[in-house]
Amino acid sequence: MAKKVLFINQEITPYVPETLLSTMGLNLPQKAQEAGLEIRTFMPKWGNINERRGQLHEVIRLSGMNLIIDDTDHTLIIKVASIPQSRIQVYFIDNDDYFTHRQMTVDEHGDEYEDNGERAIFFARGVLETVKKLRWTPDIIHCQGWMSAVIPFYLKTAYREEPTFAHAKVVTSLFSEQPKSDLGKKFKSSVVYKEAKSKFMKGYNDKFDYLELGKLAIDYSDGIIEANRGVAPELLAHTSNKKVPLLNFPGDDFMDAYAAFYEKIYPTTEE
Repeated sequence: MAKKVLFINQEITPYVPETLLSTMGLNLPQKAQEAGLEIRTFMPKWGNINERRGQLHEVIRLSGMNLIIDDTDHTLIIKVASIPQSRIQVYFIDNDDYFTHRQMTVDEHGDEYEDNGERAIFFARGVLETVKKLRWTPDIIHCQGWMSAVIPFYLKTAYREEPTFAHAKVVTSLFSEQPKSDLGKKFKSSVVYKEAKSKFMKGYNDKFDYLELGKLAIDYSDGIIEANRGVAPELLAHTSNKKVPLLNFPGDDFMDAYAAFYEKIYPTTEE
């Protein structure tokens, strides 16, 4: 049977402008599908996405759940679209407070949003709750971008007993570009959910910046990929110190190396 890979992306072109992240958000799922893997793909429904041009539409049966972040209810809205000239369907996580009326990492003045941490938490829980509803059981969950960096933590704590994710392995790609500020004073308390207890956050700095977020992702991942050159040396060192399997940057022709890494993390035939 073909491996099932869930791609959780921060950005995907053509829905947002071309960057290294958005290009990988498109190319990796496409190449994985061409290699015979069964895939699903998620990203946030950023406010700069043109829904009419992208032909997004709401999936009513998946929408409507309320997620409580920092004691406040936030409605989860799921939209879907198909990437032109490919057979890739993209699920979008949307919410009026966090995404619909806002840009991506920074606002129209170029300032990073103070609640980016809460946005990442909502996105993480929104993706995992939606995958449960899809009744689709991934083998590999591949996270790309800081918006998906909470996913490994939740998979190994709050969602570890969920049948959908019980046997899944999580891979995180590290990129060189990271936001400059921190994720807000409430991040460490807001991320607490079910078995994702506050005690697990004690070893991280109270000023929870994007390096700390990267360390959190590494600590709960089964494999790490150096997605491009220039990744923070602290994160690569942390990966080594934690003895997490690492795929060093394989170059632009990456799919064979990624597929082999998936096989290493989740062998096709397990004992």
